[in-house]
Amino acid sequence: MSKRIHVVPHGDGWAARREGATRFVTTHTTQAAATAAARTTAIRERGEVIIHRPNGQIRNANSYGNDPYPPKG
Repeated sequence: MSKRIHVVPHGDGWAARREGATRFVTTHTTQAAATAAARTTAIRERGEVIIHRPNGQIRNANSYGNDPYPPKG
């Protein structure tokens, strides 16, 4: 099971979904609420949250735990 959780548009609201999964982890009315729920799960599982824009583009990504690709410099 992937430790990447995507925050994506879903109907009139937002949802958190594991990468590769067909079902949503949670659904919310706001992007902020979906992001907070995804972040809680990612911290617990030492994973990553990938936040998308309403058009589907990636807006931001945050790792919690051991980052396999730490920033250089």
